[in-house]
Amino acid sequence: MSCASWALQQAVFATLSVSDAVKGIAGDPPRVFDAVPRGAAFPYIVVGDDSETNWDTATEAGSEHTLSVQVWSRAGGRKEIKLAAEAVRGALDGASLTLDGHTLVDLRYLAADFARQSDGETFRATLRFRAVTEPT
Repeated sequence: MSCASWALQQAVFATLSVSDAVKGIAGDPPRVFDAVPRGAAFPYIVVGDDSETNWDTATEAGSEHTLSVQVWSRAGGRKEIKLAAEAVRGALDGASLTLDGHTLVDLRYLAADFARQSDGETFRATLRFRAVTEPT
């Protein structure tokens, strides 16, 4: 059996990489990373931290996931970071993703935080999502 959280991360990465809205913000091909390469151009998207918990029922196995996606920008002001966050939300909220070895039951947007970083010129948006998966 494959790892549910890895299968979900791969599917999220693939979905963001083909989204036209994400391409409109983060380039074509879009700058979507697991590990950001040194000197990466802004804006870019990082498939970030996640957690997985048991979601088994009396008859079915399952996992509940909380995952974050971060958007980084150095455009003046907050407009680009908020438009980029909305592109990510639109690509993932309610999406029907195909996972290797698992079925995605649900993927929902939970919240977003927007923050100026200590350098005064970089902005970060952190979007959080909840997903439920079952093994196939």
